[in-house]
Amino acid sequence: MAERRPNPWRRFLARPNTDPVKSVGIAALVAATCGLAVSVTAVVLRPIQQENRLAARAGQMTAMLEGVPGIAELLPRGGVETFVVDLAEGRISDTDPVDFDQDAAAADPARSTALPPAADLAAIGRRENESLVWMVREGDRPVLVILPVRGAGYQSTIRAYLALEGDLNTVAAFTVYDQAETPGLGSRVADPTFGAGWVGKRIADDSGIAIDITPGAQGPYEVEAISGASVTGYGAIDMVHFWMGPEGFGPFLENLREGTAWR
Repeated sequence: MAERRPNPWRRFLARPNTDPVKSVGIAALVAATCGLAVSVTAVVLRPIQQENRLAARAGQMTAMLEGVPGIAELLPRGGVETFVVDLAEGRISDTDPVDFDQDAAAADPARSTALPPAADLAAIGRRENESLVWMVREGDRPVLVILPVRGAGYQSTIRAYLALEGDLNTVAAFTVYDQAETPGLGSRVADPTFGAGWVGKRIADDSGIAIDITPGAQGPYEVEAISGASVTGYGAIDMVHFWMGPEGFGPFLENLREGTAWR
């Protein structure tokens, strides 16, 4: 009878614990096992993390809408509609908003546009070719349009929702949902007090976009500055100027006024 050869794994385990080959082998095995566990966990948790992020944003959206006079009463009748907008054309896109990942689009050269410095007021580098928008309508008439805007602050990207009344020029609400500005200073860009200072302000006058940030704001185009955080405050204003302009939602808002936003 042929002699059975020892199992290689048993031979490996039978080596002395002081054997360098065994030490390196065990370390490599532990590292590979941990790496596999981390990878599997990341893949399994990714959909859950995405759902949690979307749920958090939905909660912030609902909270913002509930604070807008007259809007809460509209929600049970029609609710908030979600669309994807082709920013270059200024019209509603055929892209399904359920599967649309705006962050991925912004990072994809095939689905975004590089911005020349002179046009990049928000300092974002690239602008996605399509964007989500939300609307509350009475019949075919928009009574509230919610736009996602973002731009560079002092030390982070500031992401916010800007809600416009039915005239598409008056701010109904402004709320920052993501930022990493200096705690106690620039971070106040996310405070409800700062957001409240936008309500009722107008975006543009006859000469163009006119909204600005200033200490002691009183005029219809003036938003109160954040004391001690001027860079953050100006970053918020600059991103609104960008997204309300021709490179952002400007063409869509114009088409919406004229009733030609749908293909």
